[in-house]
Amino acid sequence: MSGSTDRGPEVVVLAGGAARRLGGVDKPAVRIGGRPLLDRVLAACPAIPPPVVVGPPRPTARQVRWTREQPPGGGPLPALAAGLALTGRPLVAVLAADLPFLDPDTLPRLVAALPPEADGALLVDGEGRDQPLTAVYRAAPLRRALAALGPDPAALAGRPLRGLLGRLRLRRLAGPATLDCDTWPDIAAARARIGDHGEVLEEWITAVKAELGVELDVDTTALLNAARDAAHGVARPAAPLTTFLLGYAAGRTGLPPAEAAARISALAADWERRRAVPSQAPAAAPEEQP
Repeated sequence: MSGSTDRGPEVVVLAGGAARRLGGVDKPAVRIGGRPLLDRVLAACPAIPPPVVVGPPRPTARQVRWTREQPPGGGPLPALAAGLALTGRPLVAVLAADLPFLDPDTLPRLVAALPPEADGALLVDGEGRDQPLTAVYRAAPLRRALAALGPDPAALAGRPLRGLLGRLRLRRLAGPATLDCDTWPDIAAARARIGDHGEVLEEWITAVKAELGVELDVDTTALLNAARDAAHGVARPAAPLTTFLLGYAAGRTGLPPAEAAARISALAADWERRRAVPSQAPAAAPEEQP
């Protein structure tokens, strides 16, 4: 088989796992640059056929085919076996769901670099570590290697990927220094790379709502605009007090927060305008003529 194929690879994205280093948070749903990590990965993949995503179903911007590893949360090898069961092309691309800056050229580059004698091509990070979840494999030898590790996918649970790599002939290519997001510092660095502050606010608001036991759709843009207008048009301490009163009013009267924020922004603009107009002293009475 040549290093290329008339049909590109089918894509399998591994999106399960407990994300223990993130405290068990649903890592593929963590947002960077306004999009969940999973959507960022899918955007760099061919759309046809729809990628296979292994993990609990979540909303995605693209059409995908969902499947689940057995047992659920059993690790990368059962997930890979479940994904492969839905593919039929000679080549399969295997990706993690936590690659925020996956380049759309990565998969074509791996396919082009796959020599006839190799079973797969994968990226190596800046520290020389294999990245088996940023790779393109020949499906047949990959299936054989999995079967050699255990005919029952459940027997693969908890076993590391390195046991699989040792059974394959692989071509290694240099990749970016950092490929995935395993920890919160990794996520913070990815957000800082694209100046992503809005998503930090979104996650903070979600945490606050959970802590206070409230469920409310918050229009953060409207509230921040009202706070800004109060700070600039009235006084800086007016911003936090205003947002408190907005929330209090919403709870007591049912006034939609976005409508309340718009009214407060208009009030602040009028307040600033009236304050900017110099007061007119009353005209002096004309002196009486003798």
